[in-house]
Amino acid sequence: MQITQGNWQARINPERGSLGFTRTEAMDMMLLAAGNTYKEIARATGRSPETVHGSLKKGYHKLGVYKAAGAVAEAMKRGWIAPLLVALLISGINPDADALRHRPPTRTQTRVSTSRNVSRRDTGSVYA
Repeated sequence: MQITQGNWQARINPERGSLGFTRTEAMDMMLLAAGNTYKEIARATGRSPETVHGSLKKGYHKLGVYKAAGAVAEAMKRGWIAPLLVALLISGINPDADALRHRPPTRTQTRVSTSRNVSRRDTGSVYA
């Protein structure tokens, strides 16, 4: 069964104990893949952040990962979630899409090099 959320679609398996995401796990994972935080996912789904955290932890366990980025990557690799084709086509049509992805640097930082790692007891040196 296919469900969509925003620019993402997911395959769910409604049978209990089967491979794949449940509907709740899939919705949470798609919102996570879209860049939302646990609080934003909770607000969008009408649940508490702790409930979202628990749901995503179950999804992480099914995928065998420990972090959000790894979960999204593994779910995409397995084909459990995927961006919608429309989103890919729109980004391909816009010639400035690459320029829009990168932020310009806000300011340049200059570093002052200080080397204070000089040993006070340098017994191997010979001074003339």
